[in-house]
Amino acid sequence: MIEEDRYCVDILTQVSALRAALDQFGLLMLSTHLENCVYGDDHEHGHEYQTKEERLSEIRVTLNRFLK
Repeated sequence: MIEEDRYCVDILTQVSALRAALDQFGLLMLSTHLENCVYGDDHEHGHEYQTKEERLSEIRVTLNRFLK
């Protein structure tokens, strides 16, 4: 769009749409991780959380990375 010398507002609209799509994808990945990896049976990566504290720690780390 920039190379086509499109109107700035049109480019910003597309940037906004891309951000919204990435946020939605991130939320989907976050919820899938919590459901399957932290609280589910998906231990294929060697993550087996034995205690409540371990699960909470994983949630904190994941949220911190996602919300930056």
